Amino acid sequence: MASFNSLKFDSETAEKLKGITHYDKQVGENWPVVYILSNNKEAYVGETHHASIRMSQHWLNPQRRSLEDMMLISGKNFNKSVVLDLESFLIKHMSADGKFRLQNGNGGLQDHDYYNRHFYEEIFVNIWRELKSKGLVEHTIDEIENSTLYKYSPYKSLGEEQLEAQRDILKTFIDHTDDDQGVTVLVRGGAGTGKTILAVYLMKLFADISSRLEMEITHDDYSDEDIDMQRAAAKINGINKIGIVFPQATLKSSIMDVFGSVRDLDKSMVYSTTEVVDEYLRSGEKFDLLIVDEAHRLKCRYRGHLSSYPKFDSCTQALGFPKERGNELDWLMTCSRNQIIFRDELQTVRPCDIDADDFRSILHNRREKYDEQVIELNLETQWRCEGGNDYIEYIKGILSGSASRKRRFDNYDFRLYKDVDRMIEAVRKKDAELGLCRNAAGYAWRWISKRNKKAYDIEIQGHQYRWNSTYNNWIASKNAVNEIGCIHTLQGYDLNYVGLIIGEDIKYDKETGKIYADKDHYFDQQGKSGVANDPEALKEYLLNIYLTLMTRGIKGTYLYVCDDDLREYFKRFVDVAE
Repeated sequence: MASFNSLKFDSETAEKLKGITHYDKQVGENWPVVYILSNNKEAYVGETHHASIRMSQHWLNPQRRSLEDMMLISGKNFNKSVVLDLESFLIKHMSADGKFRLQNGNGGLQDHDYYNRHFYEEIFVNIWRELKSKGLVEHTIDEIENSTLYKYSPYKSLGEEQLEAQRDILKTFIDHTDDDQGVTVLVRGGAGTGKTILAVYLMKLFADISSRLEMEITHDDYSDEDIDMQRAAAKINGINKIGIVFPQATLKSSIMDVFGSVRDLDKSMVYSTTEVVDEYLRSGEKFDLLIVDEAHRLKCRYRGHLSSYPKFDSCTQALGFPKERGNELDWLMTCSRNQIIFRDELQTVRPCDIDADDFRSILHNRREKYDEQVIELNLETQWRCEGGNDYIEYIKGILSGSASRKRRFDNYDFRLYKDVDRMIEAVRKKDAELGLCRNAAGYAWRWISKRNKKAYDIEIQGHQYRWNSTYNNWIASKNAVNEIGCIHTLQGYDLNYVGLIIGEDIKYDKETGKIYADKDHYFDQQGKSGVANDPEALKEYLLNIYLTLMTRGIKGTYLYVCDDDLREYFKRFVDVAE
């Protein structure tokens, strides 16, 4: 169990800590501890082996002097690995709890394993309950971990692969930000590899650099590489005007909510592509850095139908590009000196999305024309689905026709339903139990309820359902659990469980043994514009949609398949729910 000591934070705190003893040890002087400094609005979380010395250092920091109270947390079996993990746990959860804005930067937060970690994680849960009883936090762990503020917190711990990418990105900027040419970093990663987490993390990191906050090295045992990187970060020049871009309005809305609660981030830093152009034209100044997430949804005029030609064309022409060749990647690169771009080729879901070949061509042309630095990195580790990369590769195999035998996953709930309403109800029950469980479908039914709120859109086996009643942050909307979400409301989000209806827009040909697209049952007009008469191209987009939806669930994915022959095909690879 842990011990708690509450003190006033002032010039005498360091001396008072010398007198605190637990477990026959002077825990205030030579013992691994975690501490929370706070006032009624802000807090700072740290760890140290020498609390007394550390408080003397904090008292010299004008920013810390605004804090008034200290909570010291110690434990008989605490060691350096434990307090690093506890510090990270508290930062992640307190940043999303909402009671305080944290003064912490996010440099150095890393997810790491150590001996007996599961034992200590149970202690962390008890520590959180105790902090809640003392009024230092407001929400339960379950409430926090299902919240948007937690899912997309810039204080999330990075895995080793993400941390290595962050180091490479910082090193690239240190080496090249004084160059006139600019830097473009392209980060590729599949669904669930932590692209958005890393994008938001970098936004906070560069915002701290931009505001010249103290780049504190708060851990006594940082690696030399981490220390060098944090110190070197202060050498990055000219990164002042920064923004993060989301092509999809749904995810943009959610990230704005997050940024509104984080110190040194602001809702005004979150942009759509057209808002970037508007700001550039208004100010006449380029962004020093744009971080672009979900870049597989950046659009071009020449490959498919757009929802707003006039605005798209006006942005294109205002930036000096021919109207017929307009694309949002060129926009963003024209409006900024440096870019960090996150992309997954398998999540392009409409013909108007810039495809892989065109994306590479645009980057290549700019590199040739402007001599820009283009660095490419890859993320491969699966962070969302508890079935891991094995599950991701398995469903790719099912959809592509390359799967040869049934697989089961001990740690992932993957099943096929014969009764669609049983699946819908199963997901609702999971939502009541866990929260953040939603039903979804391919765009195989017209959206009638968009204009007639009393109408139903989807009818299967005599059961009727409605599409999502809103686009913006649909998963958190009040009635979402009773509606059916589409690709445009779910792309980029994590769910605990997803129930997916595979409509008759894709079917199975028993004679050829292949999945094919049925354009007559696909009702996204922008989704089939330009490819309605190209069955293979349409099928590729539809399979990307279903692959994306089948990778939303952290703990499980439930399926109902409308086409009889396709359902029989899926039975060969997915256990049928009893």
